Amino acid sequence: MNRATGLFLKALGAIYLIAFVSFGVQAGGLIGSEGILPLANYLRGMRQALGARAFWYAPTVFWVTSGDLALRVVWIAGAALAIVLMLGFFRRTCLVALLVLYISISTAGQDFWSFQWDILLTEAGFLAIFADASPGRTWLFRWLLFRLMFMSGLVKLLSGDPTWRSLTALGYHYETQPLPTPIAWYMYQLPMWFQKASTAVVFFVELLVPFLIFAPLMLRRIAGVLLIGLQVLILLTGNYTFFNLLAIALCVFLFADPPAPNAWTETRTHRTVTIALLVLVLTTSGLQFLEMLRMPLPGPAQSYLAWISPLRLVNSYGLFAVMTTTRPEIVVEGSNDGTTWTPYEFRYKPGDVRRAPPWVAPYQPRLDWQMWFAALGNADENRWFYNFAARLMQGSAPVLALLAHNPFPEGPPRYIRATVYDYRFTDFAGRRRSGAWWQREEKGAYLPPISLRH
Repeated sequence: MNRATGLFLKALGAIYLIAFVSFGVQAGGLIGSEGILPLANYLRGMRQALGARAFWYAPTVFWVTSGDLALRVVWIAGAALAIVLMLGFFRRTCLVALLVLYISISTAGQDFWSFQWDILLTEAGFLAIFADASPGRTWLFRWLLFRLMFMSGLVKLLSGDPTWRSLTALGYHYETQPLPTPIAWYMYQLPMWFQKASTAVVFFVELLVPFLIFAPLMLRRIAGVLLIGLQVLILLTGNYTFFNLLAIALCVFLFADPPAPNAWTETRTHRTVTIALLVLVLTTSGLQFLEMLRMPLPGPAQSYLAWISPLRLVNSYGLFAVMTTTRPEIVVEGSNDGTTWTPYEFRYKPGDVRRAPPWVAPYQPRLDWQMWFAALGNADENRWFYNFAARLMQGSAPVLALLAHNPFPEGPPRYIRATVYDYRFTDFAGRRRSGAWWQREEKGAYLPPISLRH
């Protein structure tokens, strides 16, 4: 094992540790027995709908038991295995167990664990099981990095989104992204010519630089510097959990020296496994590229992609294909009399206009993130939101623990409602005058007042 591979595995162990501890902090409120989407109900519904096929389409160790104790056992076991991996012991055993446990979490998490970085972690974790200094297996990591970056640029072009085509996307992004950092406020204030130039740089790094991943060493290293630079800029302006750290970790394979002649002697078994990996990854990702390009796939190819997708071992990528140009935010309020309403303040998403955007990565507050997606639609398109409202009226302690504080400490409210506001960053003058980072305007009801009877 060369230095780059060893460094990547230590970084992967640290990222797994972040992911499992983050799950442990939030699991009870999100998918526990008193959570928003109880895991036991989900698995029961899958079994009723799919029968024995549910075990394949919802792969998870929680089929054995799905209670709150099982959630705790899984995250603690995952965190412990991640630490052992970081220390360099029992690497392959740890990697297999970590992959199984994280696929289980991603399945169990339902709406709250359906993000690009979750599938990126499972794919990187899968390849890591076979990681060594051999050229074929090192190439697979470079191919993953290529797909991550190139697909992210390609979807922006294929979407036909006018903000990307006019190079104005970053003029909106800093304000409308899910969880901006304080630096995003300052970036938003920069003139439009700078935003257009920055957007052009994003296209350059995502669409052209990835081809240098397969170039000779010096060009690969230049590509590595540019790709890491982009990830650092994203990390400084937005809270994207461990995504940027994992992308940077993959870049270490661009800096590795080629193996010396005769430095690696592959056995027949090793070559067979490498070829099988190449066939699996190239076949699946090739079909995914064709699907992204909207090319019709034959029936067997579609069936194959549907069959393999639950395992999350080879995936499509691409963030922000369509740029949101406004920022709707949902404000949730409770009341005991239907007249006086008190808001629930979330820990991280915008609420109080005077509160600065937070630094929270590499932790991901998944309820806050899901609220951002919910605001882009309506309550009927986000059925989990009704469960969330019900849990607030029941005074669920695990759900309330996900919020900044409980405004009804003496007992849960009788009614819950939700209102949509349009949030916008203030400018320098507005912030000096009011001390507010945001300004907001009410847009209408998201959820009319409801009680548990409803």
